Amino acid sequence: MAAILARAGVIATAGKGFSGRRRGNGIVVAAVTKTGAAVPQEGALERPAWSGETTLSRLVGALIAFKPLYAVLKLASREVIIRTAEKSNIPWREMTKEVLESDVYEVFERIQDPNLVYPDYYLNPFHAYDEGNLSWLAAAEAEPATMSIAKRAIPEATSIEEANQIVRGNWLNVIEEHHLKYSGNCQVNDILDIGCSVGVSTRYLAEKFPSAQAVGLDLSPYFLAVAAQKEEKLSRPKPIRWVHANGEATGLSSDSFDLVSLAYVCHECPARAITGLVKEAFRVLRPGGTIALTDNSPKSKVLQELSPVLFTLMKSTEPFLDEYYMLDLEETMRKVGFVNVCSVLTDPRHRTVTATVPY
Repeated sequence: MAAILARAGVIATAGKGFSGRRRGNGIVVAAVTKTGAAVPQEGALERPAWSGETTLSRLVGALIAFKPLYAVLKLASREVIIRTAEKSNIPWREMTKEVLESDVYEVFERIQDPNLVYPDYYLNPFHAYDEGNLSWLAAAEAEPATMSIAKRAIPEATSIEEANQIVRGNWLNVIEEHHLKYSGNCQVNDILDIGCSVGVSTRYLAEKFPSAQAVGLDLSPYFLAVAAQKEEKLSRPKPIRWVHANGEATGLSSDSFDLVSLAYVCHECPARAITGLVKEAFRVLRPGGTIALTDNSPKSKVLQELSPVLFTLMKSTEPFLDEYYMLDLEETMRKVGFVNVCSVLTDPRHRTVTATVPY
């Protein structure tokens, strides 16, 4: 376990330090091990060569735009994802079947806002689903897909539980340390998890801050129904509240949260939507409140060195990936008004960007 933690990057705690360098007005930080070796590793580029406006990126884009080939790539991507998950002992098909054969459909009727207008980008096919996130199959497969994220990030882990302990543990530690350092002793009493999907990240946040009231918000009523059904089976002092709404216009009160999280959300959105999400987070956070965005790191050495087959398959199911990699997320947060912007490589694939609402 210790060796895996060292390779993955253990986030600094009171007895450790951070290795960091400034980029613009923000700070890019890599977790350090006890020996001082910076891990995980950054690549040599600002972003992967297969993203943005590069020749390679345009070539991949042209291939994906050819509809007969796109259909093949979509199916291949789905098969790779499921097969890889099941090789990692994630019971993908069993978990999916359990959701689809449950009473989740009754929960859907209670949680859906029939008057919600979906933004145009959300109606696009992605993740190999023709209906995007607006389908039962996407909702039923969301949790095993989320479990796969951790195992891909920490392939050396001996189990999914161990991989999650590292990936989620590092993420939560970065959030806690940022808030303790910059909030002015503001307690985390209210948490908003935007783009909560089926509630995996929301439950981690609720367990990390057990005295807080957590709210999970998502555009997909299918995902929220799965999240709410699972929460009903759990027992916690403050049950999570689920809200069907647009993260860019939540309808929630201003200055009402101490922590806003977006976990693995931004790479699924066009740049204009990411900016809207950051603006809305700024509005609903109290002074001293913390925003935390965790997602793919453009600087990740692992992602920069993906094989042509893998990055082509990935881009075929992620229509806004180029916009995400081209956007200066830290600068976007500063322009909105956030201060103390800090980007931390929390595992070999992902970064967590935290910032504060000034007093």
